Amino acid sequence: MSPFAPFLSHALGTPVSAPRTTLPWPLVALFTAGYLAPYLLPTTVGRLDAALPLTATQAGAVGSALLLASATAGFLLASRVDRIGARPLARAGLVLAALGYGGAALTHAVPAVVTGALIGGFGSGTVTAVAATGIAAQRDPHHASTLGLLGVSALAGAVYLTVPHLGPGHGQPLAAIALTALAVWPLTGRLPGRTADGPAAHRPEGRPPLPHRTLGLLLVAAMPCWSLAQNALWGVSGRIGLRQAHLTEATVGVVFAVALGAGLLGVLGAGAIGPRLGRAVPIGAGTALIAGCITLSASAADLPTFASGEIAWNLCYPIVLSYLIGLAASLDPRGRWAVLAGSASSLGTAAGPLAGSLLSAWAGFPAMGAVLAAGLLVVAVPMTVVARRAGRVVLPVVEIPLETPALPARGAYDTAAASPLPSASAR
Repeated sequence: MSPFAPFLSHALGTPVSAPRTTLPWPLVALFTAGYLAPYLLPTTVGRLDAALPLTATQAGAVGSALLLASATAGFLLASRVDRIGARPLARAGLVLAALGYGGAALTHAVPAVVTGALIGGFGSGTVTAVAATGIAAQRDPHHASTLGLLGVSALAGAVYLTVPHLGPGHGQPLAAIALTALAVWPLTGRLPGRTADGPAAHRPEGRPPLPHRTLGLLLVAAMPCWSLAQNALWGVSGRIGLRQAHLTEATVGVVFAVALGAGLLGVLGAGAIGPRLGRAVPIGAGTALIAGCITLSASAADLPTFASGEIAWNLCYPIVLSYLIGLAASLDPRGRWAVLAGSASSLGTAAGPLAGSLLSAWAGFPAMGAVLAAGLLVVAVPMTVVARRAGRVVLPVVEIPLETPALPARGAYDTAAASPLPSASAR
């Protein structure tokens, strides 16, 4: 899980007005392309297991390696997007994603598939870093991230409905990710190039330090645990449906599509509620609800129980994720905590498929669910503490200069009051 200030070129802690659009559609599209691989993890891992000479644990390890590559890109680029430039970095990430996933989809050689997955994962992480840092600099990051979650949920749902009808093989979900990267490419023309060459970039005082270090570090430390629990279940959900609930792949695909549709409703609800409930209640109570959903889904032995657990979980997950992204964004308008928290989340996301495979092989799916739920209840405590304390944080915001006609300049405004962000994380 999985969690996500490239365009803050001229600011070093002071608000700057810049051309912008009402809705940052290029960033939303990048968010969708970057998050699609984690969202398709169950079908990707399941088909690697079924179509290639890999065990279930080995297939889970490939999924983990893909997401670890994505997390690595996020950590490497968290503070470099503005220096490299949003446009060239996004394009590089999309090329890597298209080549890596596309190459993995076209070969049956296991080493080549693993290599392609690693290259594609690094590309996904690069794209997510650009999207997350840009969204963190938005006037309303919660709204922008909500649109991104809507996009990726809708696209992943369509893939889950389509893939079972395209025949066996491991390539279909990987090809879907590669084609999405290619489709998003034209929108990168509206992103700025390298923007750190202005006078502010050469000031003797250099880059400002990360603000609110204690809160940020506590959130970054908690995110891997939160994401690991989500993706440990998500990575084996297909096998729970096929082997424990005795469903067909087509039926499991329909359940996943409906569940992602419920996720759309959850994201819409989170967008409508916005900051009215603060961040602590949605994050703390929402995580507790997710723990219950994981327990239900992991113990499913029939279609009603499996569908109920997966749908309820997918309804709650994006709501909490959107508030976590908002929480990370509120700690630094330059987007650095958003990318660091998202990359930390991706570490948990990367470990999730392997952890789920190992736990379920060792103790069975129900016991795995109980362990994951207990871990979520523990990690909900520090995350809620951070959310409560961050509610008093007031930070200036720097707007993202997408290349559109300039609007009248605006002054500084309060990020914390404006919204809560989904930290950039993986599913």
